[in-house]
Amino acid sequence: MAASPMKERKRCSVADWESSNRQLWESAELRRLTAHRIRQEARHLRNDTLSKMELDQSNSFQHLSDRIQEVSRWKDRLQSCVQEVNKEIDALRKVKEEAEHVLAALLPPLEVSVECLSLREGRRGGELVCDPVEAELKKEVEASERAKRELQQHVDKAFQQLFLLQEARQQLTYDLQNKMEALDVDMRCQSLTVTSPGISLKLSPLCVPLGSTSPQEWEQFSRYNISRAQEETQTSQQLREDVTLTLAKVQSELQAQHAATNFALRKRYHKVDQACSELHWQQKTTREEVAELELDICRLEEDLQAKEAPLKLVHTRLENRATRPGVDLCQDQVQHGLMSELLTHDNILTARLNIRVPPCYLFAHNLHLRFFISLTDISLDAVSTKFYCWSAWHHRNSSEMV
Repeated sequence: MAASPMKERKRCSVADWESSNRQLWESAELRRLTAHRIRQEARHLRNDTLSKMELDQSNSFQHLSDRIQEVSRWKDRLQSCVQEVNKEIDALRKVKEEAEHVLAALLPPLEVSVECLSLREGRRGGELVCDPVEAELKKEVEASERAKRELQQHVDKAFQQLFLLQEARQQLTYDLQNKMEALDVDMRCQSLTVTSPGISLKLSPLCVPLGSTSPQEWEQFSRYNISRAQEETQTSQQLREDVTLTLAKVQSELQAQHAATNFALRKRYHKVDQACSELHWQQKTTREEVAELELDICRLEEDLQAKEAPLKLVHTRLENRATRPGVDLCQDQVQHGLMSELLTHDNILTARLNIRVPPCYLFAHNLHLRFFISLTDISLDAVSTKFYCWSAWHHRNSSEMV
């Protein structure tokens, strides 16, 4: 079979071919220019990005350094404030313990003073007097009670102030602990580099955590804690000064009052001792006088008995002569002499003795009464001296000296 003739294709002219090639060249040139521009822009963008990243990293590093310095500064201030608060707590606790010790030391002397007043109420008779000792003891009891009230008030205030200081210290410690943890985090962040192990992309790194604060709030929080701690420290220092002054005043007042009471008690004890000595001397003298008076009464009774025999003789003679008979019953000289003798015995001697003896008995009875009164007075003085609580007071003085 004979081959079919080939279909003639469309042919371009030389001009068209040249025009087509020129278009290709121009298109390629345009694309090369565009690519060159894009490459230049990409290089510029890469350089800008690298520069900005390096600048941002440098700024972040500097910001971290500044933040670390600021946090360190506040940490140092908080540490210093905590140390001051600790010192003040120790000082206030020491003053409080001293006040409590003085308060406890007031109780035994106060009990002794109250016991002395109670014992002195046991005095009897004329010894139950309102003397300077009682007045000074009452003053001492009042001074001790007043000192107890003042010291107890200061102890209560110190206890409350210690609570406030501890609360302020707790807040400072909490803030300081947070500062130390934040400082550790920032220092670890500052030490990280692009080549550090463990760095990675995180989910939502720009998410603001709950509870975040502004720098102003952060600074205000620490500033408030330090300011509060300083105020409580100043209040505590003023309270310590007040407690110290009160302790000095209380000790001075009580020492002065104790000296006054001790002087009054010694003086009264000396007077009572003198009174007892005087009563003992009066007792001895009265006993001797009673003995002499009783001896004289015995002698008077003996004299009275001695006068009975001559009186009996006269009575017997007169009675016998009355039996004379008749005219011999004469009132002669003998009769008159006997009657005169009888009158002498009866009216003078016997009458005088009978008059003298009863008053002697009465006076002796009075002396006996006075003797028993002096014994009673001595007994009362002895009880009074015992109730003057000298033993308890002397024991108190010995305890205070120890």
